[in-house]
Amino acid sequence: MSMKDQLVRAISADGMIKAAAVSTRNLTECARQIHRTLPVGTAALGRTLAAASMMGNALKDDGSSLTLQIRGGGPLGMILAVSDSLGNVRGTVDHPDVDLPLREDGKLNVGAAVGANGTLTVIRDLNMKEPYVGTVALLSGEIADDLASYFVESQQIPTACGLGVLVNRDQSVRAAGGYLIELMPGAGDEVAGCVERGVVAAGNVTQMLDGNDDPKAMLRRLLPEYTLEFLEETAVEYRCPCSRQRMERALISLGQEELQSMIDEQGQAELSCRFCGRRQVFTRAELEKMLADLNAKRTQKK
Repeated sequence: MSMKDQLVRAISADGMIKAAAVSTRNLTECARQIHRTLPVGTAALGRTLAAASMMGNALKDDGSSLTLQIRGGGPLGMILAVSDSLGNVRGTVDHPDVDLPLREDGKLNVGAAVGANGTLTVIRDLNMKEPYVGTVALLSGEIADDLASYFVESQQIPTACGLGVLVNRDQSVRAAGGYLIELMPGAGDEVAGCVERGVVAAGNVTQMLDGNDDPKAMLRRLLPEYTLEFLEETAVEYRCPCSRQRMERALISLGQEELQSMIDEQGQAELSCRFCGRRQVFTRAELEKMLADLNAKRTQKK
């Protein structure tokens, strides 16, 4: 097993196919431990994190970010993953303790846990005034085919997408990752057929990654008829940029009345980050200082 999660990007020698693949066992296990997800939640969140990582890494602009939001109406509630421009991710799921019986084929029933009555939303924040938001209706709630339909509908890019998470008997993550294969403009039916054959023959993501969690090897198995040029190989991880300063800004943004009632009712504020669980306590004195600063600013404005 390689120690670090890896993301790779490649292009076919004929320029007709662009592909990305990622192995995410460690970052998915990290998310599982933070959120204490049961297997079906681990699989749903893990698939979403792998997808967000590949899509975020494609942005390339420092400071830009990508948010993937899935609301399917199922028992897991909303699943959220956020990636930075390198492919480092963080995420959360509303109801991590959901447990469902396995499907008839013995696999985790992610589709039923996510639900298929809702939307998949992609928010690309490129540091412009407005982020770019694209939303499509869910097809199955299994996430990979929902994403493929997002690329076709919202981006007009024919795409093959595979995502998978394999969970051990002790609920830890055994293998996780995914791939995105995009057909470039000018790629005809022959190329599409070729990709389809490769995807069918390669089997599912977790089978490919279980014995060998090298995303390069996975892309070679998926596209055996093509010569691939690897453009990038980068380590990715579960990373949360939360800080005491950010939490303080969040408290200040609540405004004077809310701060005053915290001082009166609790005498302090305790915040925990929804992505990493880190807790920060702000004392009465600190809250009173924030309030005084806000009041001073208000007086200046007048």
